[in-house]
Amino acid sequence: MIDTIRRHPFASGLIGFFVLILLLSSIAVVPETSQGVISRFGRPVRIVNRFDAGQRFGDRGAGLVFRIPFAENLVWIDKRVRDIDMEKQQVLSTDQLRLQVDAFARYRIVDPLRMYISARGSEDRVEEALRPILGSQLRNELGKRPFAALLSPEREGAMENIRAGLDRVARQYGAQIIDVRIKKADLPDGTPLESAYDRMRTARLQESRSIRAEGSKRAQIIRAEADAEAAQIYAAAFGKDPQFYDFYRAMQSYQTTFIGDAENKAGGTTMILSPNNSYLKEFTGR
Repeated sequence: MIDTIRRHPFASGLIGFFVLILLLSSIAVVPETSQGVISRFGRPVRIVNRFDAGQRFGDRGAGLVFRIPFAENLVWIDKRVRDIDMEKQQVLSTDQLRLQVDAFARYRIVDPLRMYISARGSEDRVEEALRPILGSQLRNELGKRPFAALLSPEREGAMENIRAGLDRVARQYGAQIIDVRIKKADLPDGTPLESAYDRMRTARLQESRSIRAEGSKRAQIIRAEADAEAAQIYAAAFGKDPQFYDFYRAMQSYQTTFIGDAENKAGGTTMILSPNNSYLKEFTGR
């Protein structure tokens, strides 16, 4: 054997290289995050590392797998959760208002054999097939609701209906729709958006005027109640000493006449009176 290799080194090298190629072609490493469909001359024969909902990644199936060189081909299919991004859709609510919606769906391949047959093992083909259906389901379901419901937590029920409808179609491709969510929901640019802002601004102005009017009303009521209570206190206090009440009222009159009120501090009245005038009796003492 060794003498033969020495006599024919080139041929021995070619044979060794061919054997190495056969060995490498018959062994494949299955990653934890992928499942594979082995096809023999285009016909699927077995599945390796198939997704199992009750199995953790890497528990079994991952590692080395053997196949017949040049006869069997291995197609990899992702086991992980993948996203389908939808183009923005314009939704018309039941009250004829428009909303620009940007949504996405999350899915996983649970039947790799069906997915291989229907989409030839390509996740991109599955996403291309499901993307327009997601948009159609979104428009149909959200179009059954009023505009206010589209912007409130009530749309959670609508998203579940969209997920269920899309999942029925995805099963044909061996996929399972896990969730459907709205990333962004805005009013369309232009006149509808400006009209909505104007309505919001008008509503807030009306609300502020109502609050100010209610505050002014309550302030007047409180002020009137306080004045009434003060008048009762004054009446009760002055009723105990009528002479002090006369003195107090006279002092107030002197202040207004000779000094001025709060608006006219300088006072503007000049009077010439006799010292015995009754108006000045509080200056003469009792």
